[in-house]
Amino acid sequence: MPGFVNNLKVQHCLTFATGLVECLVFAGAVFGWASLVFVLKTEGYFSSLCVNTTGVNATNDLDCSGQDEQFSLVFTIASFMFNFLTLPNGFLFDQFGTTVARLFGISLYTTGTLMVAFSTPALSNLLFPALSLLAVGDILFVMTNVQVGNLFGSHRSTIITLYNGAVDSSSALFFVIKLLHESGISFRSSFLFLSACSVIHLLRTFFLLPRDHIPYPLPDDYTYGITCGKSKTLSLEQTAANGNVLKMTEETPLNKDVPVTQEKSFCECVMSRFFAWHLLWVSVMQLRHYLFIGTLNPTLQRLTEGEPSLVSQYTNAFAMTQLCGVLCAPWNGLIMDRHKGKPRAEGKTEQEADLQASVLSLFLTALLCVVFSVCATIPYLPLQYLTFILQVINRSFLYGGNAAFVSVAFPSCHFGKLIGLTMALSAVFSLLQYPCFALVNGPLDGDPLYVNIGLTLLILLAFIHPLSVYLHCQRLTSQRAIKASS
Repeated sequence: MPGFVNNLKVQHCLTFATGLVECLVFAGAVFGWASLVFVLKTEGYFSSLCVNTTGVNATNDLDCSGQDEQFSLVFTIASFMFNFLTLPNGFLFDQFGTTVARLFGISLYTTGTLMVAFSTPALSNLLFPALSLLAVGDILFVMTNVQVGNLFGSHRSTIITLYNGAVDSSSALFFVIKLLHESGISFRSSFLFLSACSVIHLLRTFFLLPRDHIPYPLPDDYTYGITCGKSKTLSLEQTAANGNVLKMTEETPLNKDVPVTQEKSFCECVMSRFFAWHLLWVSVMQLRHYLFIGTLNPTLQRLTEGEPSLVSQYTNAFAMTQLCGVLCAPWNGLIMDRHKGKPRAEGKTEQEADLQASVLSLFLTALLCVVFSVCATIPYLPLQYLTFILQVINRSFLYGGNAAFVSVAFPSCHFGKLIGLTMALSAVFSLLQYPCFALVNGPLDGDPLYVNIGLTLLILLAFIHPLSVYLHCQRLTSQRAIKASS
């Protein structure tokens, strides 16, 4: 029996380690788009859209705004697919389990990498379906990996948060491809290698992950994977609390002995004030991040006056800061959990305490986004180093805070659906990045100043959410005081 337990621990550790590598390298690759654009421009993708124009003093200039617009559209569609398909992919995962979801995700990811590998400047339009397939495959990698936290009991949230940060850091994959390209290795070879890595994903699927889901809480005799034989059949009540949804952070296991209280329905949650303000909070900040990533290359071109070495230097700096996402992600969790273990006021519920703790997290995330947006607006090249740092910190706060708030503000039985709906609706809102880019390239003659100012003002709406939660908590405190005095 001790040998069996030790084998399980080794398997759990291997599952965790390989899952972390998978998230760190593959699960958010599309967000390293700025590095890949540099390579694609060097290769001449969409170069037919560059036209000769007459500049100052009758000089001939090359206007590549049409090329930049196409690259922006590729990223807009891919980032939209990444978020919008979270909801149907979540239902696929819930209904058919880990193996089916991963096999589907692996097939999409492999097809996407092969399409990029065999694309050419003459077939530049292949980038549209290729990046979209990569994005959908990414989200399925994330979904099937976050449940690994259920294997580690009290460390569950730490592992889930770490995985979320690893997803943010995985955007550095395209930076590595850029460095390899500069060293003489073709990006076709790099993407063929990524396609071959699908063998590793398949091995993890069959040997280190369950066919169905990893339950929470974990039964003592739970086994999974081919090497441990068939895992025990789980009841609906057990699987209901598993970690099979993106970025789950709730900690309370199900207990059949506790009376079931009347929970809000899914429709009541969606129609609530909390959900509306939270959706706005996520959407405006996500739009700012997507527009920044999608337009980084033309922005650097403008600030460096087209100097290739400087563009490459700042693109590398941006990619390097993305690696720090895995380090930044747990900070927000510490803010959210700072009240855990401390005595609560008499009559104060755990949910109320969690909501009150979330106010600071929601406020700091919005504040960080405003500062990041202001720095991105100022057309001073050295300041962009600070912009890159603020961007990666704010992005890790945004997505971790999104999942954390949903888990404490709404019934856990609706967590997956609400997260999926939030990401899907915010994806629709993020489509505004393309008309913003078209506005800059058209009427504004390439100057994004007014668009950046407008987005910064739009972000101020995000402060409504923490204010609303704060006022709600204050009302609950006042009601409790009135009851105590009566």
